[in-house]
Amino acid sequence: MAGLELRNKTWHMRMRRPVRYEAVFAKKTIYRSLQTDSRKRAEEMLPMVVDQVISELDDLLKIGASERSETTYKAAVAIAARRGLEYKSKAVLLEGPVEDILDRAEALAPSDGSEAAKAIMGEVAEPSVRLSELVDAVEVFMATENRFKNSSQMRKWRLPLMRAVTNLTAALGGEDREVMSLTPEDAMKHRNWWIKRVAKEGQSFETINKDMNNMSSLVNKFYLSQNIAKPPELYRGLRMKDKHHKKQRKLEIPVQWMLDCWFRPGALDRMNAEARDIMLVSIETGCRQSEIHDLPASAIVLDHPIPHLKLANELSKDGESGREVKTAHAARLVPLLGVALAAMKRHPEGFPRYRNTRSYSGGVNKFLRENGLLPAEKHTVGGTRHAFESRLKAADLHPDLRAELMGHSVEVALERPWYGDEMPLEKKVELMSKIVLPVPEHLV
Repeated sequence: MAGLELRNKTWHMRMRRPVRYEAVFAKKTIYRSLQTDSRKRAEEMLPMVVDQVISELDDLLKIGASERSETTYKAAVAIAARRGLEYKSKAVLLEGPVEDILDRAEALAPSDGSEAAKAIMGEVAEPSVRLSELVDAVEVFMATENRFKNSSQMRKWRLPLMRAVTNLTAALGGEDREVMSLTPEDAMKHRNWWIKRVAKEGQSFETINKDMNNMSSLVNKFYLSQNIAKPPELYRGLRMKDKHHKKQRKLEIPVQWMLDCWFRPGALDRMNAEARDIMLVSIETGCRQSEIHDLPASAIVLDHPIPHLKLANELSKDGESGREVKTAHAARLVPLLGVALAAMKRHPEGFPRYRNTRSYSGGVNKFLRENGLLPAEKHTVGGTRHAFESRLKAADLHPDLRAELMGHSVEVALERPWYGDEMPLEKKVELMSKIVLPVPEHLV
């Protein structure tokens, strides 16, 4: 179907145009310069160039269908990109410099038909995706990035994004706008809508910024899904700063409190066994709560010379059994010592009552508060993780060692690139043994 032809010392691809492309390419023979005088190099390039030509012809067919669809729009973006151009709508081109239009006219070849001209000159309608459809559209685009999330993690991912869309829609007077019609003025309406709520209800600026960041991220991801590398910066400069806000340090549970109150015989007897042991594991591992209660049985390694937890991304086969660790640094091996080892021996299969749910923290905090088992009203069970880091610090561990044990970024802790191998389990045991608490007989 395709062959080589030498023209003026330069090799060209020569291909008979398949009949199915007649509507978008009138000539019966297609030529493409291979930009080389070497026959060997031309033979190597030929299959790739043929594939490129077929891809463009397929895209031209999609444009020829002329319906307003995402498929048609993506085809136009791809054709423009092959000519070294960013796809721009006709309206945008007419508002821009005339040189841009002239450059695009020069990019059209004599053999190009009307479909190619539509792509180069911005005459293909943008896909009609509305705000109410935005989260679903972005979820499809991010399927690979979210591949490790289980159904609970996906709900948690979607919730703030849906909330941001709802808030922007309210700010626009309830209008379900097309995403690509949004302007910086609309983003400003979103911000002003929040300012009015703050005046009445007292939300923090942090809440407003998160909502606007979520909306900005959604719009950017959607544009990227359309192969547009430079999305409009709708929310640029709109972030709010509260000069009176004082960042609160996360409260830790004092070690003496854990020893005197939580380790006291009978103190935790009325707490259900899974919740109690998740809390005990958190005390001596410093793990995030979800890292413990979402553990699959395969991640609990008790038959090893050093019993440990294996925190890692796992693909979901049924939407329920997968799990995504918070960051790349959070994937790690965690030795089990003290009350953590005793607790995991009682639950070698994990914690099914709380696995892939978000009920643990609220239930445990309620129990601890109602039974006078928290130092103060503002304390939460999450303070065990913060206490773990303070205990490591009190043992004079260097920041990079603390970061690695906690599942934080070592590069951030060092403020420079991190070199060397991951810390072995034996070294982690040596360091964590410096802070391990005594195990009461009733918690063995």
